[in-house]
Amino acid sequence: MITMGSMFELSKKILTKVSFDKALFRKELGKAFSYLKREEKVLLKVWALATFGHTYKDVIIEVYRTVMRS
Repeated sequence: MITMGSMFELSKKILTKVSFDKALFRKELGKAFSYLKREEKVLLKVWALATFGHTYKDVIIEVYRTVMRS
């Protein structure tokens, strides 16, 4: 059984693996946010900005805003 905590860790692994492609990164980040609890979404945003902010800051902020509105 996959727990929410493990979904958070799995999301980080997937994002790391797809970080070579902006479109794929955006797609996977959106999917990750759809699976996580609100607190985990915030943690994932912080992690993503710290890890990939130099490359994908605009994507991370855009996806986060879109997901948090819905």
